[in-house]
Amino acid sequence: MTTTYTSYRLITADLTRSLQRVSEQPDVARETEYYLAKIGSIKTMDDFFADSRLYNYTMKAHGLEDMAYAKAFIRKVLSEGVDKEDAFANKLADSRYKALVESLNFARHGEAATSFDRAQKGVVDKYTRQTLEQNAGEENTGVRLALYFQRMAPTITNGYEIIADEALSEVFRTALQLPDEFAAADVDRQAEAYETAIDLKDFQDPEKLAAFLDRFTALWEIENSSDSYDPLAVFGSSSGYGISPDLLLTINNLKLGGR
Repeated sequence: MTTTYTSYRLITADLTRSLQRVSEQPDVARETEYYLAKIGSIKTMDDFFADSRLYNYTMKAHGLEDMAYAKAFIRKVLSEGVDKEDAFANKLADSRYKALVESLNFARHGEAATSFDRAQKGVVDKYTRQTLEQNAGEENTGVRLALYFQRMAPTITNGYEIIADEALSEVFRTALQLPDEFAAADVDRQAEAYETAIDLKDFQDPEKLAAFLDRFTALWEIENSSDSYDPLAVFGSSSGYGISPDLLLTINNLKLGGR
């Protein structure tokens, strides 16, 4: 039997090779080829939203596949950019929206936004990593959570960012052996508890991050025993980890349709 711990370790032991396997999957290779062939010709946001294939690829690359329908919301994110403190993306607790803007910064660069490496290879790399994590999740949710946490943890600066992200919160609660009911506690109390239990700067140290994830995957296996799991099967959908209630309220105040 391959456990959550060993499965995660097998995938990350040679992450470059694992990602290469994903990039060679026929469906991934086909969509990536299209994206790279077309993205450089996109000069405006209207062009971007008009090409559903490009748009959906970009959304998945940033873990926002479940938000693809909310085009008016995404247009507002991209239109305001991130340069101003009161820009829409800067007001959202979810860092994925700022990452989207940084990949395709039409607000700052206009027609040149898609000419940069971060808009081309950068998005492709994100898409491949997202696909790796999603494929892993089809076989073992704990492995997907660990891969996601490995990618996101170095960017965490405070406890509120953990609370705002359902997946990060689940990893923390499991690793710290907190009951699910803890998620219903006062937000300030939750944030303080996370910051007290862990020095968040430790996650910028690969060895300390690895040790934390060793603990998480071991405890996850105890609580969610996997009968059998072939880690190579992930190279063979679910989207992100869900939409937060405050985000849904914001969407409801916007007219959908991308205009």
